[in-house]
Amino acid sequence: MTQPALAHATEFGRMYARSLAEPPIMPSITTVISQQSGTLDGWFGYMAANSLAQHPALPGALTNPSQLRGMVNDASKAAERFRDAAAARGDRVHSYCEQVSLRALGRVHRMPEARAALAENGEEKFAARFDEWWDLYKVEPVAPEVTVWNHSVGYAGTLDLVARIGGRLCLIDYKTKGTDRNGGVKPLDEKVVMQLVAGMKAEEGLVDAGAGSWEPWLYGEDPILLGVAIGETEVRALRANPEVLKYHWYKFAALRTVWKTAADARAAGAALLPISPPQPAFVAPAAAPATTAPDGAGRSVPAN
Repeated sequence: MTQPALAHATEFGRMYARSLAEPPIMPSITTVISQQSGTLDGWFGYMAANSLAQHPALPGALTNPSQLRGMVNDASKAAERFRDAAAARGDRVHSYCEQVSLRALGRVHRMPEARAALAENGEEKFAARFDEWWDLYKVEPVAPEVTVWNHSVGYAGTLDLVARIGGRLCLIDYKTKGTDRNGGVKPLDEKVVMQLVAGMKAEEGLVDAGAGSWEPWLYGEDPILLGVAIGETEVRALRANPEVLKYHWYKFAALRTVWKTAADARAAGAALLPISPPQPAFVAPAAAPATTAPDGAGRSVPAN
């Protein structure tokens, strides 16, 4: 997968620059979407427990506390290892899909190398299913890996593919998915609709990263938005429902505000500051009371 030339990893998430000579200033589409709350605590717990339960040395470690602690620590990282492996697999699959598009456009490509990388990792079935889908849908690529920019809301991103299918212009996002219990490809997350509608609402498309040249967005006029789940057993394309697009767009715009507010709060400084206990209040000493004594006539006079 070709990494977008203008994308940078920052403390505020992935961000885009306007050219290779400029710093990143705009959050990516995926960074904005990541502001949506969600928890994977259950999945992390399951991955850790499952890794420990399947460890071949577990029976012997039950009577060895030191060995068992080491195995528990290793199992706690199972979810991270799975996530990293899935991300690497997704990059390899996306790279192959991109190379298929480049070859179809008659441009320089590395399709054989991309397919070989999948084969080396036992993932060639993803390529085979993708090839079947590509031929079945008669995909006519227009532009792969297109970087886009929106000034009005404030975001940038890269679309996997702009293509024509059945004579209709389509914006396409690929998602590499595993296999479900029934042998089919696992379903897409509905967040892909926000990703696609943000691409549709772009205002500019990148022409030259080095020169920082952009042109008005050419592909936002009533395209079909397709999320394509690529699995080892099948590839399933799903269209974003036109009736819900405006709501997902509103949601995306709201998440962009959340990102900006969070970034501003972080840049403003520490949210919590140390505070010392209060100092004792100063109390002025009381004046000594006057002392009197009666005189010979019974009147009070100051005592000596």
